[in-house]
Amino acid sequence: MKVSEFKTAGKLITGLGAIKALADEMTRLGIKDCAVVTDKGVSSSGLLEQVLALLPYPPLHIIDDIPPEPAVNIIEAKLNDLRENKVDGIIALGGGSAIDSAKVLAATYDHSGSISKLFGENTLSERRLPLIVIPTTAGTGSEVTNIAILSDPKAQMKKGIVSHCLLPDVAIVAPEMTKTCPPSITAASGIDAFVHALEAYISVNASPITDALAEKALKLIFNSLVHAYNNGENLAAREDMATGSLMAGLAFGNAGVGAVHALAYPLGGRFHLSHGMSNAVMLPHVLKVNAPFCQDKLYCVAKLLKVCERHHSKDEAIKLLLIAIEKLCRDVDIPASLTPFNISSSCVGELAEEASKVTRLLRNNPKQLSIEEIEDIYRLAF
Repeated sequence: MKVSEFKTAGKLITGLGAIKALADEMTRLGIKDCAVVTDKGVSSSGLLEQVLALLPYPPLHIIDDIPPEPAVNIIEAKLNDLRENKVDGIIALGGGSAIDSAKVLAATYDHSGSISKLFGENTLSERRLPLIVIPTTAGTGSEVTNIAILSDPKAQMKKGIVSHCLLPDVAIVAPEMTKTCPPSITAASGIDAFVHALEAYISVNASPITDALAEKALKLIFNSLVHAYNNGENLAAREDMATGSLMAGLAFGNAGVGAVHALAYPLGGRFHLSHGMSNAVMLPHVLKVNAPFCQDKLYCVAKLLKVCERHHSKDEAIKLLLIAIEKLCRDVDIPASLTPFNISSSCVGELAEEASKVTRLLRNNPKQLSIEEIEDIYRLAF
């Protein structure tokens, strides 16, 4: 077993009713004049009102319009608002976009300079502002990772900031907070979580610890996503999805993700395809290329998810796994190709050029991909 380190939020509070711990955690962290960061979907669903009712002190500032795939300039404008209000802590409520935004806002509150210069690894050294995050989707795992993804409009690319400063002080994962998540977002974020677990499992940086988390996450998500998609009020399915997403986040936050995410980034930056949907569409096509280089791991997944029988060879089991994954995507109405999103195959060269630059993720992939191979994968997706 090679030497590795394990990173996560300072405290995890999980399970039905976990949201009731919010006030105590705010008191423990000394938060009195907080800002709440969320989006229009969450605020219109009634979840924001529920959380505000739990706060021991009224929020000093509310940001309730974080857009999907937020751009750097938007976050910089929100940062100025926070500084003017002199907040002493941030509560994030929402999916990956709201949580990632809150992570960056908390970490750059005392930082001078442009946020766009922080893309990359270890560009931040400290964070003073306490941060509590409450996910309302089961997908991104952002509540336990040291990564924040923002859009860079100039580069037409999604980019990541990676730093220990982005790890929240507290993550409260309460399944009931995901009940109002619309079916389309349940599907895209759920497949995103599945991708997190699978890419962490086959990552060159995987460890016995991340493998155990990824295996459990894969099983929970595979068996509960369709139920959560078909019936958002199914709390058992919602709890399994919330737990699976959390465990997937813990796995990929330490083992890393690979080519699926690297190839998804340009789709989000250039065509504004959501992160979850981008990953979902690219997953089967990347797996077909990766399969010969991680046979043993994918064979284990096929057996874990019970999509093969004992008499099946490794190759047969992996083919059945790919079929099962594609069926899972179809069962939650994820398109099989990029064509429905009005993306032309003439963009393959440009997409591959951009994806090839995401070396932070590509280096984790079980197969090192040339730009020509990346182009071939994109062609498979049309």
